Amino acid sequence: MADFSKLIYYAPQAAAGTPEHIEADICIYGATPAGIAAAVQASRMGLRCVIAEFGNHPGGMTASGLGRTDVGNKDAIGGISREFYRTIGRHYGSDEPDGSAWAFEPHIAEAIFAEWLERAETPVYYRQHLDTVEMKNGKIVRMQMENGNSFTASVFIDATYEGDLMARAGVSFHVGREANSVYRETLNGIHFGHPKHNFYAWTDPYRIPGKPGSGLLPGISDESPGYQGQGDRSVQAYNFRICLTNVPNNRIAFPEPPNYNPDRFALLARYIHDGVWDTLKLNKIMPRGKSDLNNRGAVSTDHIGANYNWPEGTYAAREAIFQDHVNYNLGMLYFLANDESVPSHVRAETRQWGLPADEFKETGGWPHQLYIREGRRMIAEVVMTEHHCRKYSVVEDSVGLATYTMDSHNCRRLVLDGRCVNEGNVEINPIGPYPISYRSIVPKAEECTNLIVPVCLSSSHIAYGSIRMEPVFMILGQSAATAAALAMEAGCAVQEIDYARLRERLVLDGQVLDA
Repeated sequence: MADFSKLIYYAPQAAAGTPEHIEADICIYGATPAGIAAAVQASRMGLRCVIAEFGNHPGGMTASGLGRTDVGNKDAIGGISREFYRTIGRHYGSDEPDGSAWAFEPHIAEAIFAEWLERAETPVYYRQHLDTVEMKNGKIVRMQMENGNSFTASVFIDATYEGDLMARAGVSFHVGREANSVYRETLNGIHFGHPKHNFYAWTDPYRIPGKPGSGLLPGISDESPGYQGQGDRSVQAYNFRICLTNVPNNRIAFPEPPNYNPDRFALLARYIHDGVWDTLKLNKIMPRGKSDLNNRGAVSTDHIGANYNWPEGTYAAREAIFQDHVNYNLGMLYFLANDESVPSHVRAETRQWGLPADEFKETGGWPHQLYIREGRRMIAEVVMTEHHCRKYSVVEDSVGLATYTMDSHNCRRLVLDGRCVNEGNVEINPIGPYPISYRSIVPKAEECTNLIVPVCLSSSHIAYGSIRMEPVFMILGQSAATAAALAMEAGCAVQEIDYARLRERLVLDGQVLDA
């Protein structure tokens, strides 16, 4: 049996005997790619920076299995973000014109980030669980951690995937899907009709087919479907971006997870027997016989409907959700490889793959970061919406470009007319690269004047689906640190910096600001 004792999101920490107090010019909460890019930029501008990280590793999803980068238009990626992919390219001997590479092993990404942080002389304090935020005159004065440590700085950057710092600072935010009517959009809210990642066969949802009184199979809801464009509190599905390998001498057979229950996968088995086998078909190939397994089809790694309480949940509640996702994702792979109800050819195909022995060694080859596709989203002076993605409205204070599809994974799995239907998937291309507003990464001035939020920025659900890519988070992290430096130099609020000066410095540092 594999040892999963270290595969955790959160374990309570007793207060340290002698808590540390850390002071810096800029304090970053979250060693995600956005936070690391911000730290590198702050160092280059001569500032003292510190990172407080919730977990045990730097690099967020980029170093935790998301090795096949969702890019969109590569020409829109500049600055430190592009430097990262060029550094990856040098490692693998890229043959692209500028040396960039877009597929990589998780441990290589983590090693590069760690080297960058060391070179930037940025200390990272791991296992820092934010407890309280002290505010004074509209500014963050201090971050207090559960273990007693505290952090003070002139400017703070919330680089977490959840937006925990901004929330504790009293900044306005939204969770879930807005109704289309809120921002006069067409793709927000409840969304039926997109065929991808839905059921391609009529699949009965009931434990005994055709008998509603027998109850529903696990993972299916009988709630009201609502109507197209209606807002709700559901959140697009999370999963683990699982690094697999088919190299025999590096392959660990999928272990049985704790609390394994094959009944959870009865719907998947039924769907396969209905004629559709596509669960592992989005196995994106990476170097050295590895892959980045993502969700594909109606029943796959996305744990639909199991994450709604994550964005605003307590750490203990998130730990339970984390473990449930581990059991669901790893349990699905174990089920497909071993259960006698699964056709033999499916079992044989699944067993060609396993977990890589040379990745995530302390957690048995399983990634340590759950893919938080969407947490809180700030509500600031400018809210990025579908109008910006389609270039119906163009901002004039660009701090970077987004270009990826307006992309939401499914949010619900429902019963409609006696069959299973997934709801919430959207994949619509924007009209080319479009600028992201500086005013969308800073709170309203009346709420907080020394905080910048490059990840949980101000955006509608559907626009966030386009912006929420790791290269873009790095772009916005660099821009956030640059703005922080200018605010400190001018002695002003982050909302009051001279945008012309910010733009000049961003261009000088290689950022791409215009489509």
